[in-house]
Amino acid sequence: MWQLIMSFIGGPVIKGLLDAYNAHLQATTSDKQIAADLAAKEMAVQTVEIQEQQRLKTAEIGHPWEPEKLAFYVTLIFYAKCVIWDKVLGLGTTDALGGDVSTWAGMVMAFYFGKRTFENVARIIKR
Repeated sequence: MWQLIMSFIGGPVIKGLLDAYNAHLQATTSDKQIAADLAAKEMAVQTVEIQEQQRLKTAEIGHPWEPEKLAFYVTLIFYAKCVIWDKVLGLGTTDALGGDVSTWAGMVMAFYFGKRTFENVARIIKR
């Protein structure tokens, strides 16, 4: 009964830990005992790894110096200069980007604006 309640509340990680603990309790030989111990340790390591990944993700959110934001700032400055300084105020001209730099700037903009869309589509497909 506890297994049913905990698997409903805690999801696959808690269910895995309970399964490993049950295997540990039911082990009759030393080989089975060792296998059960290893399974429990593996689940504990996976749980810690998931928690650390979440902490890293939480720590990175909102910081203006994230790598994708830094690349976007450079591209944004160029586009702002072209639009505001050159076109709106008419105070100068900027040569068009060419070659690889043009391709990179397009990829940075596509990544920055398309990243969340792709994440949402992937999440929908995963369901």
